[in-house]
Order: sequence, then C-alpha cells, then structure tokens
Amino acid sequence: MPTTLEAKTPHLITALPGPKAKQVIAADAQSVSPSYTRDYPLVAKRGHGAIVEDVDGNAFLDFAAGIAVCSTGHCHPEVVAAIQKQAAELIHMSGTDFYYPNLVELAQKLGAIAPGKETKRVYFGNSGAEAIEAAIKLAKYHTKRDKLVAFHGAFHGRTMGALSLTASRSVQRKGFGTLLSGVFHMPYPDTYRGTYGVRPECASQDCLNYLVNELFRRRVDPEEIAGIFIEPIQGEGGYILAPAEFLQGLQEICRKHGILLVADEVQSGMGRTGKWWAVDHAGVEPDIICSAKGIASGMPLGAVIARSSVMNWTPGAHASTFGGNPVCIAAALATLRLLEEKYIANAALMGEYLLRRMSSWKERFRYVGDVRGRGLMIGIEVVRDQKTREKAPELRNRIVHSAFEKGLLILGSGDTTLRISPPLIIDEEQADFAVRTLEECLREVEKL
Repeated sequence: MPTTLEAKTPHLITALPGPKAKQVIAADAQSVSPSYTRDYPLVAKRGHGAIVEDVDGNAFLDFAAGIAVCSTGHCHPEVVAAIQKQAAELIHMSGTDFYYPNLVELAQKLGAIAPGKETKRVYFGNSGAEAIEAAIKLAKYHTKRDKLVAFHGAFHGRTMGALSLTASRSVQRKGFGTLLSGVFHMPYPDTYRGTYGVRPECASQDCLNYLVNELFRRRVDPEEIAGIFIEPIQGEGGYILAPAEFLQGLQEICRKHGILLVADEVQSGMGRTGKWWAVDHAGVEPDIICSAKGIASGMPLGAVIARSSVMNWTPGAHASTFGGNPVCIAAALATLRLLEEKYIANAALMGEYLLRRMSSWKERFRYVGDVRGRGLMIGIEVVRDQKTREKAPELRNRIVHSAFEKGLLILGSGDTTLRISPPLIIDEEQADFAVRTLEECLREVEKL
C-alpha cells in the first residue's frame, strides 16, 4: 500500500479546509501581510513529485507547481541531496565580493544553453523581479538610452522598476504613486481576441504596425529606446503565446534601431515549453534573457543571461549580497542536469498529450473559448459565450475552486484563463486524472 506521497493521484480524508488548516488560516489572517492572494485554502506541509500533502493529511495532485517553479517536482531526491551536501559545506560568503566555483559552473551552463553564437555573461539575483530590475539597468547602461517598451497584459514583477513594466492588473499598481518614467506599453499579439478585440488572424502584423506607426511615430523616437521587454508566453496575462512571426518581426525591428530585445523567460523558460526557452520555438536570439522560477526547483534564484558585448558594466554598477547563493546554485545545477537528461523531453511529450486530450473541449463544453499552449504551459480560456468571447472570470474562479475540492491544484491566469503548469515530471496517469477532473468541473458549471 503506497503512502500518501508515494501515490500518483489525490487522496482526500477531510472536508476542505481541514481542522488544522483552519487553525493556520486563522493565525495567518492575524499575522501575515494581507497583500497575498490565495485562491483556495491549501495549507501545504510536504510534497514529493507532483503530490502535495496538507497539514490534515489530504494529498493533492499539483498542476500549479508553485506558480511554475517546481520544475523537477517537489523535493526531487537529487536536488535535495545537492542542497544538503552544499549546506553542509558552505551556505554563504557573497558572490559579490568573493568567488564560488559552482557559480562559475552554472554561469557557463546557462551561457551554453542560451540561444545565439556570441558568448554570454550571467548576473545572479534572488528572483524573477530582481532579474528584471537588473535587465532594466543593464539595458540602460549598455545603450546609454533611457526609454523602455513593454506590453499590455505583461507581468514582470512587483518591485518598482519591474512594476513599471507590468500591465497585468491595476491592483498591482494602485497606491504606489509615480512609477519609473519613460516606459511605454503596446498591444500583445493575442491570436484569440486580436488587437483591441478585432482581426485575431492579423494580431502579429497589427501589433508590429502599432509599434512602428503609432509608438515610434507619435510617442517615442526609437533611437531613445534602450530595450523592449517581452514574455514569449504571457504568464499572468492569460497564457497567451506570441506567434513566431511576431517575435521574429520584433527582433528585426530591434536590430534595425539598436534596441535590446529582452526576453522575460521567468515562467516560460527552463524547459517548461519542451525546449530550454520559449523563444527557441521561434528561432530568435534575445540580447538579454531573464530566468528564475524553475531554474532551481524551488530555491530562490534569478539570472540575467546577456551577450558578453552587452553585459559590459563595470565593477560596482550592480550586485546582490545573496544572489548566486551556493545552496541555490547547487540546486540549480542539479535541476538543469535533470531537465537536460529527461524532463524537457517529458514536458514536450506530456504537453502534446494533454493538448490532444483537450483538443475537443471547445466543441464539447460551451464555456471553453480556447485551448492553447506549448509543452506544460497550457491555458484554457473560459468564456460566457463562444461567439462573443465574453470573458467569464466568475466561472473560471469557480472551476479553480472546484478542482481544489476534487484534489487538483491549478491556478488562474489573466482575466479568464485556467493555467495548467504542472511539474515537468508528470506521467499519463496524472495527466488523465487532471483531464477527467477538469471535464467534471466544466460539466458542473454548465449546470448552473
């Protein structure tokens, strides 16, 4: 008889939340920042693989992976062993002032897997937001320009510079006063809804035309723009995929005007799409790549990977006390090895499997407007009406909560999308459970 964590699918033994979970939630309400968002009352205690157990002994199948962080699953034994070994040897000295052998090793590995022939240099921080902040500074430093471009629906973090690029939800910006100046936003190529809700089949060209004919002509001279920041797949914007022709066209425009193309691969990188980077599907070569989340299987680490000729700032221009912590680096090296050996291929295989299983949902369920994704980064857009494509956030939220009550952990993305981002280790049995559970949830909302 397998233990709770050894099982591959959920096992619920209490009503949700259970009695111990209720105690933690009540204490949390008195002691923890109210700015955190919690979609449902999961109080996690431990995890293994794709299974998470709560404080009451309920086991859940995790198709959220800590917001696409636990790439090798929870507590992968090889990652745990690497963490334990390093923690027993050296926890911290600060790579800002001293040298670590494994920091150099990871930088070389990241440079090797980044697209493009030019050699790379790597800056290490502690998170995705820190990576974006560093990329903002690097882009301005290298180009000697001060303007930036980002996209509607973008999420690049919540620190003040990253927040200035973010245009996902107004609540994330409300109350914080004036943000970074010189930031311009433009439409993202949404091939389901189109640019401003029209011509979805022309989304790529419409957005490129907007950049050249509207933004460049009327609002900012391209010779003043340091960098254009883009998520190849918008993480908080609804799991929207930028078409290859758009990314290629954007790269061409950037190169024409000496603008740095900065790919935010914080959520889409580290093999989640079935390749190391989401930009690899389009064959583009960003000047700067920002990485975090899945890079260290849950340990706090962020990285900025740039062409060597771009990362030309001088000592003291930017640094981080904890960035590139030896324990986090050890976890990252183990993670990258596992991804390369088997889990990137598994992400591609299981992503194709899930998309095939879900391909008929638009015909079978009237509230499903679109199913899209690459690898194990899949979005299901929930709509009130398939013809008008009216958004249905309340239905989406009901499905997310219903899935939790059935033992499946997922999250929302954007206004009305279900986010499927499991650990890259899942198998067909777990994929089948997730599909059956979501189908049951969809049938339930159709009865409302």
